Amino acid sequence: MTSRREPRSRSTVDPARRAAYDVLHEVGAEGAYANLALRQILADRGLDGRDSAFSTELVMGCLRYRGTLDAVLAACVDRALERLDPRVLDVLRLGSYQILYLATADHAAVSATVDLARSVAGEGPARLVNAVLRKVTRTDLSGWLDRITLTVPDPTEQLAIRYSHPAWMVAALRDALGSDAPRGEIELLLARNNEAPAVTLVARPGLAEVDELLAAPGSEPGLYSPWAVRLASGKPGALAAVRQQRAGVQDEGSQLVTMAFLSAEVAGTDHRWLDLCAGPGGKAALLASLGAERGATLLAVEPRPARAKLVASALSRVGGSHQVVIADGRAGPWRPAGFDRVLVDAPCTGLGVLRRRPESRWRRVPADVSVLARLQRELLHAALNAVRPGGVVGYATCSPHIAETDLVVDDLLADRDDVQEVAAVPLLPGVPDLGDGVRVRLWPHRHDTDGMFLSILRRTT
Repeated sequence: MTSRREPRSRSTVDPARRAAYDVLHEVGAEGAYANLALRQILADRGLDGRDSAFSTELVMGCLRYRGTLDAVLAACVDRALERLDPRVLDVLRLGSYQILYLATADHAAVSATVDLARSVAGEGPARLVNAVLRKVTRTDLSGWLDRITLTVPDPTEQLAIRYSHPAWMVAALRDALGSDAPRGEIELLLARNNEAPAVTLVARPGLAEVDELLAAPGSEPGLYSPWAVRLASGKPGALAAVRQQRAGVQDEGSQLVTMAFLSAEVAGTDHRWLDLCAGPGGKAALLASLGAERGATLLAVEPRPARAKLVASALSRVGGSHQVVIADGRAGPWRPAGFDRVLVDAPCTGLGVLRRRPESRWRRVPADVSVLARLQRELLHAALNAVRPGGVVGYATCSPHIAETDLVVDDLLADRDDVQEVAAVPLLPGVPDLGDGVRVRLWPHRHDTDGMFLSILRRTT
């Protein structure tokens, strides 16, 4: 909960609130990524300090808690929310978020939000906003949740409302945790998805030392990765190592996946590596840095030119031998069985990164899972065709969904008799709570990382 912040004047629209509204509009109407739109709008408006922090809180809070906010608003509006002007709905979300989740005084939140509504939609919509928000102020968040869920018999739907996730995601995450998960663990996961993650850096081996990053005020070592540093505050771009691309922003879960993948033993040579889905380049840069130390070459593959440029930029300071190619990983310009290691960080629904991409939970639909699972199977088959006998493939996703993880690997093992799964959990000996299975699962609420999955497969013939 943030400190109380009053609007500057009742006669003018607060610039921080207006910036937040404009970001929400771009996210909703134009499909923008919230973090990119927020960065651009704050820079364009010259907002920094408290204004920047307040705009960021409003945007990310409204996106994280949109499901809960909409449930409350639906109880206060005399029509379906879908029939509201989208501009008015965004304004109502901003106002109700301040009332229910922040320490903003009710009268200040209502007054400032009505001013905002008047400026973006006109006098009539402003009167509607005033009436609706006054209803919202009649009880606190806990009271609203009790009132709304009282009429919802399905426990999954109740969790969806309380923790602001689509119900299908709640069910999928519960299934991914498994039937042996402790009672109440799903609530811990959903709650953690609504908390902003720490900014984590990676010191790219051979280019930067962890101690250099730890010199930043308030920084501390990562929990598990030897290259990770967490920033307590400040902007990563303020660090010389990040500006010079000797270090980068990378979640510790991604670092651990890379570490486990490179720890798997291969039979024979180990100097030809392939990153089959390299964009935007974080794992590729770490692979290339470690490959340079081990005398390995890296081929980084990305089908989209814009993302391939990001990969090339991430690799620009790395020594050794590496190359970026624009190609579909399912049919790339390389000969079969030509690599010792292949990493498939497959496109997925991103259910493991909801805390850092809050808008994605409202964009994904259940139908996306089957489409992506088909692509994941094709990429994994292509990776196993690209690796030589005795070499290994790492299959990773930032989604824990069973259809994108276990079922993909299980189907491949059933389809092919030239593949053997390698136990990946022992490759991360310092990481707790990985279970007794062979596949690595990292969780936001257990490990304070992105939700990551990793299976390692060895081609036998």
